[in-house]
Amino acid sequence: MRKILCSLVVVGSLFVVPIAGHAFALAQDEAAEAPMLNADTKDVGSVDGIMAAIYDVISGAVGEVRDWDRMRSLFIEGGRLIPNTPRGPLLYGVEEYIARVDKAFTDNGFFEVELSRKSERYGNIVHVFSTYAARRTPDGEIFARGINSFQLVYKDERWWIVNIFWQGETPDTPIPDEYLK
Repeated sequence: MRKILCSLVVVGSLFVVPIAGHAFALAQDEAAEAPMLNADTKDVGSVDGIMAAIYDVISGAVGEVRDWDRMRSLFIEGGRLIPNTPRGPLLYGVEEYIARVDKAFTDNGFFEVELSRKSERYGNIVHVFSTYAARRTPDGEIFARGINSFQLVYKDERWWIVNIFWQGETPDTPIPDEYLK
C-alpha cells in the first residue's frame, strides 16, 4: 500500500501531533508495546486520580521532559490514543504516540487542563467526556479546546485507560454549552 505523506498538524487534545502517513495510521504491533509498569496508587486509585494524572503528565514548560513511564503506567496493555483529524481518526499505541510527540513536547510549552467533565459508569467501565483547553504556559492564552473521550476500566484493583479519542474544537464543531458546565 502506498503511503501518502502529509505535513498535517493535528491541533487538539494531548498536544499538536505531527503526522506522516495515511489517514488511518495503525498502531505498532502489540508485541512492540512497552510492558505495563507499576503505577502510583494516587494516579490509578480513582477516576479523578487517573484523569488528573494524564493531564499532568502531558503538561509542562519548554524544555521539560515528560515522565513517559508514568504515562505508560496509566494505560492498559494495547491502550490507544486516537485523534480525530479532518481525514479521519488516527490510531496510536502508547509507544507510537510517545515517539511522535516527545520532541515537540520538550521543545514547546504545553499545558492542557480539564474545563468540564461528564461521566457515565456501568459496572467496571467508565466513559468520560472531558472538555479541555490548551495553553503554552499555565496562565497563557488558550490556543485550542476540544473534547477528550476516555474509556476507562477497573481491573486488578486499579483504574486503566483503555482509549483516549479526541476532537479539537473548530468553527464547524463548536463545543456545546452542556460540555462547558
